[in-house]
Amino acid sequence: MMGFGMGFGVFGLFMMLLFWGLLIFLAVWLVKALFDGRSQSFGASSEEANNPGKILDERYAHGEIDREQYLQMKKDI
Repeated sequence: MMGFGMGFGVFGLFMMLLFWGLLIFLAVWLVKALFDGRSQSFGASSEEANNPGKILDERYAHGEIDREQYLQMKKDI
């Protein structure tokens, strides 16, 4: 008779799938935990990362707003 995995039958197949599923889940979770919020991991505290002036500077640098909008918003802050 031919069975699944070393004579354990359906239970062995289930355990193998559970093992690999758990291993893949842990790998994805670890990668997500390491790279989530990486802009704050280089010494910037959460207070500095949420600084309105810094956010405005980044938006201007990325080209999301033009010079006139930047200067007006900078004055409003």
